Amino acid sequence: MKDTSDSSSIDKTLTALDNYVLLGKSGLRVSPLSLGTMGFGTNAETSKKMFDTYYEKGGNFFDTANIYTNGDSERFLGEYISGKRSQCVVATKYSLNPSIGQVLAGEPSGRNPNAGGNHRKNLVETLDGSLKRMGTGYVDVLYVHVWEFRTPIFEVMRALDDVVRSGKAHYVAVSDTPSWVISSANMLADLRGLTPFIGLQTRYNLLNRSLESDLQPMCADFGVGIIPWSVLAEGFLSGKHSRDQIDQDSKRQVHVNSHSRNDRNWQILDEVKAIAKECNRTPAQVAVNWTLQKPGITSPLIGARTMEQLEDNLSALEFTLTEKQMARLDAVSNPKEWPFPTEVATRLETFIGPGLNIEMPKRFHALQNLRTSKL
Repeated sequence: MKDTSDSSSIDKTLTALDNYVLLGKSGLRVSPLSLGTMGFGTNAETSKKMFDTYYEKGGNFFDTANIYTNGDSERFLGEYISGKRSQCVVATKYSLNPSIGQVLAGEPSGRNPNAGGNHRKNLVETLDGSLKRMGTGYVDVLYVHVWEFRTPIFEVMRALDDVVRSGKAHYVAVSDTPSWVISSANMLADLRGLTPFIGLQTRYNLLNRSLESDLQPMCADFGVGIIPWSVLAEGFLSGKHSRDQIDQDSKRQVHVNSHSRNDRNWQILDEVKAIAKECNRTPAQVAVNWTLQKPGITSPLIGARTMEQLEDNLSALEFTLTEKQMARLDAVSNPKEWPFPTEVATRLETFIGPGLNIEMPKRFHALQNLRTSKL
């Protein structure tokens, strides 16, 4: 990342799509922004333009899942990467039931109890289906989409390791899972010689910084790269909403309405807009740039619906927020309460005393923002 110590740093390029970074404790090179393809399939022409634009700028990290657009996301992505497979890093996921609509409706076609979950049977069948839809023999990264707390950790890690050894996946990662599960899984993998998780996908944005309380230090300790999703808080931070007028043409309208009922969120958005005006940038670019500069972040996930949104998000790489601007965003978004025991970190002077003059190990630097006084 570029130095942000002087006031002119907003004119400096932060990075570029072809300025690749390592994913976790691996040698896999990925772009600093990954392209989410959840919407691929709803508009074939737009989907292709998005892929081409991202790829031609040097982007190589593509994210999909078996359930996205009823499998069309994987089918479209497979078509687009044809002929350039080795240049692309493709990540897909398993765990969620693609027939959940039928399940909730009580239809017979949704009665398969093994069509969802983290267990070996679902892993093998889901991955085979994904590979067939994409027309490829392997995925670069296979995610556990969500932890369902039924399948033993050892079964999951053993099955994932078998998939890697078979060549159907090169690496494994995890999404939306508690830190104690990930740390247990990676410790087990280390002790048993199994393939560990190298990446974590989780929610992270200026409205929700809970990642910093526990998951971020854990990821730093285990060498797990963080791929945050919802970096624009379901579009709330895009700049198209105001206290007087909430844009109703939002794919995540329920979430936007929820965010709008919290005055703190409007204060955050006001600061984002103010800094965007200072930088001659958009609020979305400021929000993404802030995320890129936070400790442990590897490749924020951008999931645009239109070419305009994609270009806007990618332009977040073209400038660097100053230290003062980062500090302003940190201050306005700093949660009033952190979950226990992280909350104790805000009152360490009371318990530790002068020993706090010793600098924290780098993996815990995110916790410094929780402190009430300077180290």
